[in-house]
Amino acid sequence: MTFFAIISKSSFIKRVIILLLIILLSSCASTDQTVDSLEPFNRKVQTFNDTVDKYAVKPVAQGYAYVTPEFFRKGLRNVFDNLGDINVFINQFLQGKVDKGLSDMFRFITNSTLGIAGLFDVATGVGLVAHDEDFGQTFAVWGFGSGPYVVLPFLGPATVRDGIGLVPGYFTNPVNYIEDDTARWSILGAGIIVERERLLASEELIIGDRYLFLRDAYLQRRQFLINDGEVEEDPFLVE
Repeated sequence: MTFFAIISKSSFIKRVIILLLIILLSSCASTDQTVDSLEPFNRKVQTFNDTVDKYAVKPVAQGYAYVTPEFFRKGLRNVFDNLGDINVFINQFLQGKVDKGLSDMFRFITNSTLGIAGLFDVATGVGLVAHDEDFGQTFAVWGFGSGPYVVLPFLGPATVRDGIGLVPGYFTNPVNYIEDDTARWSILGAGIIVERERLLASEELIIGDRYLFLRDAYLQRRQFLINDGEVEEDPFLVE
């Protein structure tokens, strides 16, 4: 049994995590989002992440894009986006956006059924547009400051607030509840490759200092989403 599997089965540990979230978020509530006090550390982590990406993740994503037809890649992107809609509608409700929460919930139900487990995006065609919400945004709506910008090993750009938001976000991902380790890690790995392939084209936009570009792009996109920008209007999202 993995560490996260143990966590998911312990209500006591879940309560401890929630308490830690409150304490940690309170500690960074007054910190400006744009503060980059961890830049020396962040640059080292980004170098590490870039190395892993260059020699492992990116080549696999490029190979996947080369041998797989676009309709198949689009279908897989739809599947993983559909799973992500669970996290979206939960956070819509937590932010008090009942109408959007219901819309995203019906979007998930529609694509999971009529769209064959999300393979086809039927919901958009009937007016149930996609949104992008997560616990980092929910914490922002609740009034918690972002804390310093931080680059997480393997995970990439974040803020303290967004990094903490990954913890409850773990529990809203149904893939993490798959008992079979091989199946679970295979699906999670496929999700990484699908997402990396989605971002291949956006690399051409990076100019100048790579660290500064990615930092500023991330913070601008996060602010855009916190302000309720639609996914399809997001200038940093590549379909």
